[in-house]
Amino acid sequence: MARQSYDAVVVGSGPNGLAAAITLARAGKTVAVFEARATPGGGMRTAELTLPGFQHDICSAIHPLGIGSPFMRSLPLERFGVEWIFPPAALAHPLDDATAVTLERSVAATAAQLGRDAGRYRRLFGPLARQWQPIAQFTLGPLGLPRRPLALARFGLPALAPADLLARTLFREERTRGFFAGMAAHSMLPLSQPASAAFGLVLGLFGHALGWPLPRGGSQRLADALVAYLRELGGTVVTDAPITALDDLPPARAILCDVTPRQLIAIAARHLPQGYQQRLAHFHYGPGVCKVDFALDGPIPWHAAACARAGTVHLGWSLDEIATSERAAWQGEHAARPFVLLAQQSLFDPTRAPAGRQTAWAYCHVPNGSTVDMTGRIEAQIERFAPGFGARILARHTMTALDMQAYNPNYIGGDINGGAQDVTQLFTRPTAQLDPYATPLHNLFLCSSSTPPGGGVHGMCGYHAARSVLRKVFHADRTS
Repeated sequence: MARQSYDAVVVGSGPNGLAAAITLARAGKTVAVFEARATPGGGMRTAELTLPGFQHDICSAIHPLGIGSPFMRSLPLERFGVEWIFPPAALAHPLDDATAVTLERSVAATAAQLGRDAGRYRRLFGPLARQWQPIAQFTLGPLGLPRRPLALARFGLPALAPADLLARTLFREERTRGFFAGMAAHSMLPLSQPASAAFGLVLGLFGHALGWPLPRGGSQRLADALVAYLRELGGTVVTDAPITALDDLPPARAILCDVTPRQLIAIAARHLPQGYQQRLAHFHYGPGVCKVDFALDGPIPWHAAACARAGTVHLGWSLDEIATSERAAWQGEHAARPFVLLAQQSLFDPTRAPAGRQTAWAYCHVPNGSTVDMTGRIEAQIERFAPGFGARILARHTMTALDMQAYNPNYIGGDINGGAQDVTQLFTRPTAQLDPYATPLHNLFLCSSSTPPGGGVHGMCGYHAARSVLRKVFHADRTS
């Protein structure tokens, strides 16, 4: 019996695979998505990892790029159950003197905490926050000519700098330098690398312009909404369907793969030219993460009360400490005092834990492929800023970098960004070519975070890949 054929098939149901499918379905194409696991979502999954009733986000948790993504903002997500929760402060950065700097929606309110740097902070972030939309359009897409070059110039010049150099040059207060370094460290790059400042600028301006929200009920709600919308458009999602070769797929005019270059080689080795495979093999992956989820008997007892207003907390107070931690991961070392990124979703979303209980989500960066359990060092960093934290722990669940890869094969060596996002691979991922989503096969495309703009729950890699498919595969019908 002949298998059903489609206009397009997508391998992988992460945010980019679903975004690609939705973009094609909106254009009237028949689409099917094939997901290896029992539930769709990729990095957008939520589960009871510790104790019954405690809902933990397995990977993505806080979504500044989700709320700021042009693609995500075009979707009727609320109609499918997505409710964004905005903590009073997007971010808290506690210091060793029992105070904290918070990222407020107001640039002025944030700057007021920064002493001698208040004016400099306002002059940097005020114009960027007002121009967030053209900046988002430019940074969340492939390399191209900006529509608003003057707005982009104000962003682009400091963005190209190493984060540590920009922080030391622009700011005089250690609290300001550490605060900016924590945002830049989301890049998973050494802060001495060019363009590492871009990540701090983007996250800061999104915090001021939009906030850093979390979806009520967990990141799985976002995945469920994308799947429901795709099905409303006529698309199909097939779970428990691992794809090990292109021949496993039903007939289709276009194939889009939400996978990394290493996996694409494995899936399409019989079809891809050897030269292109060699270029893909040179794609390099960044550090991994070690992640711990906690079930707690109450809120984290922060020394700085301001931390209880924030959905995200950065632990590692100074620029030097954070830079040392991030450099260690690239040098194959495990920091004694790792920079820890922590989310406390249940403080603002009571559906995440039983009444009176709380959850915490925390990770640090480690060398790619690490099997080292960093639970003790992560807990020590939390205890440093929240004395008595250890006594609140009811249960914990740890995933090393290789555990993360076992959970999601796209996380090569625990790299949740789909490859290093350094200056050489920021826009030229996975290889340097005019269309980063296309391959030498006319109907095979890559739509994962290994393409521009890289990691994060924004769907823009899938959106741009689907636009490439519409131009290159389906436009041919209208011109032939």
